[in-house]
Amino acid sequence: MKHLKSILVGSVALVLSNSAFANEYGDMKTTTIIHAGQVLAVPGAKPLSEQSIYISDNKIVKIVAGYQLEKGASVIDLTDSFVLPGLIDSHVHLRSEFNPNIRLEAVTKRSGDTAYDALVNGRKTLMAGFTSVQDVGGPEEIFALRDAINAGKVAGPRIRAAGRPVSPTGGHGDTHGYRQEVLDLFHSPTICDGVADCRRATRAAIKKGADIVKITATGGVLSNTAAGTEQQFFNDELEAIVETAKKMGRKVTAHAHGKTGIDSALNAGVKSIEHGTYLDVETAELFKKHDAVLVPTVLAGMTVVDWAENKNWLPPASKAKALEVGPQMQEMLRIAYANGVTIAFGTDTGVSKHGENAREFGYMVEAGMSEMDAIKAATVTAAKHIEMGEVIGSLEPGKFADIIAVDGNPLTHIEQLYDVDFVMKNGVVYKGGE
Repeated sequence: MKHLKSILVGSVALVLSNSAFANEYGDMKTTTIIHAGQVLAVPGAKPLSEQSIYISDNKIVKIVAGYQLEKGASVIDLTDSFVLPGLIDSHVHLRSEFNPNIRLEAVTKRSGDTAYDALVNGRKTLMAGFTSVQDVGGPEEIFALRDAINAGKVAGPRIRAAGRPVSPTGGHGDTHGYRQEVLDLFHSPTICDGVADCRRATRAAIKKGADIVKITATGGVLSNTAAGTEQQFFNDELEAIVETAKKMGRKVTAHAHGKTGIDSALNAGVKSIEHGTYLDVETAELFKKHDAVLVPTVLAGMTVVDWAENKNWLPPASKAKALEVGPQMQEMLRIAYANGVTIAFGTDTGVSKHGENAREFGYMVEAGMSEMDAIKAATVTAAKHIEMGEVIGSLEPGKFADIIAVDGNPLTHIEQLYDVDFVMKNGVVYKGGE
């Protein structure tokens, strides 16, 4: 692709036009026109050929047929590309990436180290075509990164963050497997037991900066405890969390593998389920009854299976759960899709490698989803799920100019999204050109 001049910002090459740079910081209004060979403006609708996308003041102004020119406007030539909205990953953990030393790093890395890790991982995510993410679990560094990106200080995807998860004592969101003196270092204000304490923990999460409240409704694979993957909160605790979050203007999303935990969370009013491994047809009906969303994260399941089978660094309790949970996740997605559950794209990246988020698309298609529905899950549906549907998720007038492009047609070959060639966020080009 042909285009714009490159400059170095820190250690990352950012491709910026002068007009786009000005738009990012609001200094002036200029027009950029993208000439798109094919454009999927609204996933779910038919793509169009030979279109011009007008961008001004960080937002999309209009899309018109033909390759238009306008005096004073800069032109980006994507006539040989397939153009679509920036992708959205509804489940990431930017501050870390699992590796054989992860348990040691938990007690050797400083908060500044993990903040820089989150910055680097965010850049990898953006360069992979994911212009927005929802980070659903981790200490307060994620809020600082969210705010720095929003202020234009650093490059990265738009972030919606949960911060520390609300978890019962000894639950998946608690810390396990260290000496007591070390465990004391990990004290979290969002660990709770009983109705009153769960209300306090929910308020604490929101006070810290949570855009959404993340809870661990069941056990999990990578917590170092043989506590299973079924329900861990009591029903009245779940109801207290949801009610408290609602009073403070927040929705609740639940990490949940086992059916008992999924069903109880949905019945308590949780609006989305992360993973959903052991859902069945009955549970699918609960999703529809409560207008809830599934974030399947099959990539994470397949990643931990690989570790359990081919690596020797998972603790025994985690290895056993990985071999049980991982193989079930793609079948779970097949059941959910076949029974009409609303699905938002999410990967649990941080378990898998940052920048490889798009591999989830392959598992979605293998589970029976059409390429169009998989893309819709990562754009229109995910945007609504993270409560940003009015400003991202499609290429329509008034929405942010979050735009990516690939060489081939992902509607026939979904793997085209594994290697995104062009990335624009907020009208600024971060990837593409010579």
